[in-house]
Amino acid sequence: MRSTFSYRSAILILLLGIFTYLYGLDSRFAPKNGDEYPYMHIVRMTADSAAWLPLQSEMDGIKNTKPPLLFWQGIASTGWASQWSLSSLRWPSLAYTALTAFFLFLAVRRFSGKTQTGLLAGLVWLSFFASYRYGRPFLTDPPEVFWLSLSFMALLYWGKSAFESKLLFPLLAAICFGLALLSKSFAYIVPASLALSLYYWRWREWSIPKFLIHDFTKVVLIAVLALGIFALWFALDPFPEAVWKEFVLGENAGKFEARSSNYLLDFIRGGDSIWMLLLTTLANAGLFFFVLISALWQCWRNRRFLSLEESLLLLLVAAFLLIFSLPSQRSGRYLLPVMPAFAALIALYWDRLPLWGFRAALLLQFIILSALIWVGGNLQASHFLGEVGAWTYSSWHWALMVISLMVILAGLFRKNLGKTIALAGCFLCYCALTSSLSPLEGALGRFNPATMQAVQDQEVWIPCDYRAKDEEYRLLLPGAKLHGYLAKDAGNVDALVNAYPLVAVQAPLGLAPQICETCKIVGGRMEMRARHSDEEIKDMLMGHIGEHLFVMEYLISTPVKITEPQSGKDACR
Repeated sequence: MRSTFSYRSAILILLLGIFTYLYGLDSRFAPKNGDEYPYMHIVRMTADSAAWLPLQSEMDGIKNTKPPLLFWQGIASTGWASQWSLSSLRWPSLAYTALTAFFLFLAVRRFSGKTQTGLLAGLVWLSFFASYRYGRPFLTDPPEVFWLSLSFMALLYWGKSAFESKLLFPLLAAICFGLALLSKSFAYIVPASLALSLYYWRWREWSIPKFLIHDFTKVVLIAVLALGIFALWFALDPFPEAVWKEFVLGENAGKFEARSSNYLLDFIRGGDSIWMLLLTTLANAGLFFFVLISALWQCWRNRRFLSLEESLLLLLVAAFLLIFSLPSQRSGRYLLPVMPAFAALIALYWDRLPLWGFRAALLLQFIILSALIWVGGNLQASHFLGEVGAWTYSSWHWALMVISLMVILAGLFRKNLGKTIALAGCFLCYCALTSSLSPLEGALGRFNPATMQAVQDQEVWIPCDYRAKDEEYRLLLPGAKLHGYLAKDAGNVDALVNAYPLVAVQAPLGLAPQICETCKIVGGRMEMRARHSDEEIKDMLMGHIGEHLFVMEYLISTPVKITEPQSGKDACR
């Protein structure tokens, strides 16, 4: 079944994609990785030191966890932490993601000869859940993906002139690879160099002598110059021995240690097996998981007639997959730099792809939207907050949900629109997810201005369930001096109010904490719970969602006086 992808559809979906990536950019609940808050901590501490290097951190073992380029980016975008917000930290990541999509569009348009195909490639890559999850937050992935992809997209764009270049392209590639290494890890030079070697080898029509004579020296030069750019970290850092110990030995060499039993058994079974690597790599496509599988199947069926560009895209994937199957710690996240290649293949085969992959995507989108509508309607109608307030959505939210669901249904029943609507449906689902959490981003999930003013420059103890959790609270209580205690103790109100002068405690909805006569509730807000028992999950499926999904968090002032430093490690560290 064939379908066309018109310019009008491309423009509408592009506008929808731009809105999706901008919508909720500063949300605490945006899909992301848990590394964001530790990275924020390093940026804030380094900015406070008023020096670019060495990187600073109060967390044991997490200081030189990544090269400095990301942290320098955060320092610059926040004005040395003077404009501290998630949007200030995240907008450079968004810029990198946009540039990756733009250069992917240029490359695919150039070698395919079709503007629609180029637009499709960029939009399909943006529609991948991994692009949305890792392409917006303050993480190393956006600059890493951009700088690693740029050289390969340049080869696809310029073709012969780039392959035959003896100086200009090698220099460009070395700079791009070097900046990628300085963003993520020097280890990426291995898959990048292997992929580049395969590109040149394929260009020489699989002739090893021609590759060795014309291109091997260029690959070596590119790798050496890129590593030289990465080595600037050692040259500029006042404590290079700490960088070697924490980053080279701890962060990178440690990934080759056996995770459970031994290396060979881990390779074929368990959560770090080669099979899990393959699955999680394909899962990076998110709702387009089955579309990607159908595209790869088309490549296999057409393997004897692949164009040069198609074979180059597959060689890029193969190189990264081979290298990242070697460490004992395997993750589809390491394969994010090849997702633009997957998107390009989907775009190239778009008209030849069977409808079943797109219908699977539409069905998943329908299930997600239906679940969000059911949960949102239940929360708004149940009045589970009692006297605390009301969980209400704006009319715009319900309009978005209803229109999105109708669009998805149209895609399911109209074959000629199925592929285009499946692509648009990915962005609609992301918007619906963000909008569904909008009440918690408002007054319900934040302390009021009076509370924030009351705790200015005060020592406050907060629950921490992972490192640098206090960076989230710095957004909620700017100006407070924060200390962490174990999150599992957050409901033990009696012990907490007897231990700390100003502490955040948690209580079930509708049950105000029992506090002493001289204690005072300074403020409160609602927060999502992270873990639930089997009984609570069953009760939520029966419609009692709000009572188990959320808790109330209260700031309580007590008469406790702390005259000596607290013993033990801060739970946020």
